[in-house]
Amino acid sequence: MPGMWWVVGASLVVGLVAAYLIWTAGRVERLRVRAESAARALDAHLLRRAAAAAVLAERRYGVELYAAARIALDAEPQEREAAENDLTRQLRAVRLDPADPDCEAVIAASRRLALARQVHTDLVRDARSARGRPLVRLLRMGRRHPWPRYFDIDDPTLELPADVPA
Repeated sequence: MPGMWWVVGASLVVGLVAAYLIWTAGRVERLRVRAESAARALDAHLLRRAAAAAVLAERRYGVELYAAARIALDAEPQEREAAENDLTRQLRAVRLDPADPDCEAVIAASRRLALARQVHTDLVRDARSARGRPLVRLLRMGRRHPWPRYFDIDDPTLELPADVPA
C-alpha cells in the first residue's frame, strides 16, 4: 500500500497544478476582454468629445477648432492619438464658458473621456502584466490575440478660467 500514497499525492499535485493553470488562463482571457471593452468605450468617448467640439466650433469658435474636431472624427487608427492630442490643444486654446450648453457639453465629454482613458490604461496595464508572467509566456496562453495597446494621449481634462466657477 505504500505505493498507493504516491499515486494519490501525485494525482493531487497534478490536479492542483491543472486548476492553477486553468485559473491563470481564464484570468489572462478575462483581462484581455476587459481591456478590449475599455478600448471600445474609450473610442466612443473620443467620438463624443470630437462631435461636441465640432458642434461648438460651428457655432462659436471657427475653422481651426472645427478642423481639429473633423480630423479627430475621421482619423485612421494609426493617426488617432496625434489627432486627439491636437484637438485637446485646440480646446485648451479657446475660452470655454460652462454656462453655455455647447461648451458644457464639451467640458462634460472631456471629463468622461479622462475617466475612460484612466480605466483603459489601468486595464491594459493589468492585461499586459498578466500576459508577461513567465508561466503565461512559457505556455503561450495569450498567443491568439495581439498584446493590448495603450492609447497615449494628453490628459483631456479642460481647465476652466479662474473667474468662472465649475
